[in-house]
Amino acid sequence: MPLTDLDTHTALLVVDLQKGIVGAPLVDPIDAVVERAAALVLAFRAHRLPVVLINVAGVAPGRTEQPRRFVGDLPPGFADLIPELDRQPGDIVVTKQTWGAFASTDIEARLRAIGVTQVVVIGVATGTGVESTARQAYEAGFNVTLAIDAMTDTRAEAHAYSIGHVFPRLGETGTAQDVIDLLAQRDA
Repeated sequence: MPLTDLDTHTALLVVDLQKGIVGAPLVDPIDAVVERAAALVLAFRAHRLPVVLINVAGVAPGRTEQPRRFVGDLPPGFADLIPELDRQPGDIVVTKQTWGAFASTDIEARLRAIGVTQVVVIGVATGTGVESTARQAYEAGFNVTLAIDAMTDTRAEAHAYSIGHVFPRLGETGTAQDVIDLLAQRDA
């Protein structure tokens, strides 16, 4: 479903745009994804809407069939947010230990406390951190929008499947510019 509207109380959720992840081999060039993410961050701040910067600093417990990328301590600086996000004192910063931001943090309570009813989700990786966060937001009752050109993944098939089959069932999808245009309509 194409983008139709943004709620008055919409927050931008920026998932895992951090130093330890953006250097991975990704499907789409990270520079373009970061540029669009930074544009969204600026637009949300200009409209005095919440910007939530989410990073991951660990992994959920439990066994998996596939080996984990990191075992033990993460490399120094891994969880540091990329400088292009220009973290501001008014930003909400959430550090998670799981794929989705709602499962292991207080993000839902923090968003509800400030009246947020909708989230725009962007970041890395499309099929894990972004999708899990979007699913959890949807399940928590938030309206969900996904700016699909402001996200990427290490796996082309996961990226394509999330965008083509999962995201349309969770909310509305469009481009970063579509979201920025909807924000601009508020001023018209």
